[in-house]
Amino acid sequence: MSDTTRIVRPWRRARTVLNADGDRLDVPEGWELLPPGDAAVTRKVKAGGPHWLVQEQKGRRTFSRGVWAPAERVAEAKKQVEEQRSSPEYAKKIAGDRARRARKQVVYAEDFENAVSRFLDFHPRHEALAARLAKAVAAHATPVGSGTVARTERIPLERRVEAAVIAWLRHNTTTYENMAIPRVKGMRRSVRRTLARRSRELLDVYREGEAVDPATCPLEKALG
Repeated sequence: MSDTTRIVRPWRRARTVLNADGDRLDVPEGWELLPPGDAAVTRKVKAGGPHWLVQEQKGRRTFSRGVWAPAERVAEAKKQVEEQRSSPEYAKKIAGDRARRARKQVVYAEDFENAVSRFLDFHPRHEALAARLAKAVAAHATPVGSGTVARTERIPLERRVEAAVIAWLRHNTTTYENMAIPRVKGMRRSVRRTLARRSRELLDVYREGEAVDPATCPLEKALG
């Protein structure tokens, strides 16, 4: 951490924060708090000189609560970013970025759907059902902002696919949504493990090519 940056924690009194040792610090006169949310403005403010990063720890996660910095620097950073965003060049760049992201999203969705089909590995007699299920899982899991495991790159694609399929089955072929699960540590995780085992058993029925009555088929019902 540079000499111009200090990490502090929020405190209940206005314009007062806590340092790493828990000591109270008064925010310098003429400083204002830039809320989190606009990365471009925040970068300019942080690059311009002394500032305090306000961070709050909740469990294992750290949340940004903004940046304290001289008010004139915050105002100037906002002005510069606004001027940049109002230029034709910026609009063209944004349009290009959106188009690239859209193309990338289409490719990822197709790759994910194909990977789901490989994971399902249904018997040929259930091939049509596998295709419908793969499309449904991909449509649910891959949209940007969905917050599903399919959107993370921290784990291999194969594990993302398996997790997405099991999650889809949990929500669509079990009573999970209506379960009254006691608020006991580890209970929800235990319930999910049990349902995941049942979902894998269900998939094995279709992988082994067993005859299934469409009228009572859990997947037919879930896929509408």
